[in-house]
Amino acid sequence: MSLESSLRANSYPGRGIIVGESANGKYAVCAYFIMGRSVNSRNRIFVEVPEDNGIETRPYDEKKLGDPSLIIYHPVRVDGHTTIVTNGDQTDTIRNGLDKGFTFEQSLRSRTFEPDAPNYTPRISAVLNVHGGKFDYQMSIIRSEDGSEDRPIHCTYSYGKPKAGEGHFIHTYKHDGDPLPSFTGEPEFVKISDDIDDFALIIWDSLNRDNRVSLFVRYIDIETGIAESRIINANK
Repeated sequence: MSLESSLRANSYPGRGIIVGESANGKYAVCAYFIMGRSVNSRNRIFVEVPEDNGIETRPYDEKKLGDPSLIIYHPVRVDGHTTIVTNGDQTDTIRNGLDKGFTFEQSLRSRTFEPDAPNYTPRISAVLNVHGGKFDYQMSIIRSEDGSEDRPIHCTYSYGKPKAGEGHFIHTYKHDGDPLPSFTGEPEFVKISDDIDDFALIIWDSLNRDNRVSLFVRYIDIETGIAESRIINANK
């Protein structure tokens, strides 16, 4: 599937994670974007956290900040050779679990979808393992079954042998709506570009201009582990 076509056809996928391998087979690639419909959701930017080799969300205008509980968090953290990408505070749940010897899937068993009735926004997560010239990744979604408050579904997808130029895309919502319908099914199969700037531009330009908020893209050299990142914020 063309990532560009998928994004252009959906005015509100919500928050999205893309993971895969660059077409030249040199880089492990991840991207995370956020969108917003409310003033509170749109009042955000991504900011680098150098000491953590990750990023955090921050309010663009402190005076407009409402409830911070579901919008201020660390979407990206690095734990050893593992890069963690999520749409909420489960980033820390995963990191703490990995440090205790739990697997990615085990670490997320204690979590459920977000408590934002009636949407019950899914928690989407991914980990990229890059070490010794090898790369593999896993993705997860925790969503409500049929919009039920007390019926979470945990789905984990493992990709042990990524193929150059290919990746997967998972997002929180099928499309815009009220309430917002949760993403269902397996992560979408998409193509991954060689160039970080080209890939970032493809994603950003394909997101709905009225709803896009921030984008983070990282390319990790599979042989050396050296990472290069880009951030684009609608609020400047």
